[in-house]
Amino acid sequence: MLKKMKKFWKNTNFGFKIGFIMTAFFLVVGFVIYFSPHINPFTFNSYPSKLGPSKEHWLGTTSMGQDVLWLLIEAIHNSLLIGLIVATIGTVAGVFIGLLAGFSGGLLDRVLTVVTDTFIVIPSLPILILMTSFMKGTSTVILMALVLAMFAWAWPSRQIRSMALSMRERDFIHTAWFSGEGTIQVVVTEILPYALTWSLSNFMNATLAAIASESSLAVLGLSPGNLISLGNMIQWARDRNAIFTKQWFWIGSPIVATAVMFIGLFLLITGYNDYLSKKRGR
Repeated sequence: MLKKMKKFWKNTNFGFKIGFIMTAFFLVVGFVIYFSPHINPFTFNSYPSKLGPSKEHWLGTTSMGQDVLWLLIEAIHNSLLIGLIVATIGTVAGVFIGLLAGFSGGLLDRVLTVVTDTFIVIPSLPILILMTSFMKGTSTVILMALVLAMFAWAWPSRQIRSMALSMRERDFIHTAWFSGEGTIQVVVTEILPYALTWSLSNFMNATLAAIASESSLAVLGLSPGNLISLGNMIQWARDRNAIFTKQWFWIGSPIVATAVMFIGLFLLITGYNDYLSKKRGR
């Protein structure tokens, strides 16, 4: 296993390595440092307000007396958690539905295709705005992720269905069917291993898209007010006029963190896709 990992790392390009390191850094911050003992960063007036960077407060404090560093760590944790939950649900549901539709054929395929196409053509932004407006101030990370996941499975399902249609006529699939395996068993045991590499690429892309969607809603003021995320952190800094009061670390840190996280995920995705392209060409 270790030799395979070393070989994989050696065959990936420089962009993938940089993206992996950047993404790993945010995962450590969001899921390791996050669990270090500290006060609730959302509590107001925990410290004197509008402090500059110091040894006690590396990024200073907000105008509401919150430590910017711990607020940022909480925001990174929640944004990553939303992205990972949405990507997991979207990828698993999309791959399973797409494979099932492509291999079953007949009425089930037509029904699943119509449902998938419906979710693709429906404009997601107005519905997300409506649903988040209803939940404003009462939502949780899990609930927000489930709302975003409603529209995360359709495109993967459509793409994987095309893969299934091209593979269903291959000899080893007919052999599996003639041996008495059912459709779901064929999908899981015979086809799913071929779709895993594509699924991993889609998972990383879906994570990036989910974080971007939540951040966009938050900056528009439409994300739940009790959710500490990178987008909400930017929105709160805007509402409190952080720019005019020259609290650059308060509004700048979530912007820089979001940009660096997106660059890392983008390099990771493109580097992995480049690795797959070279692997197929061999």
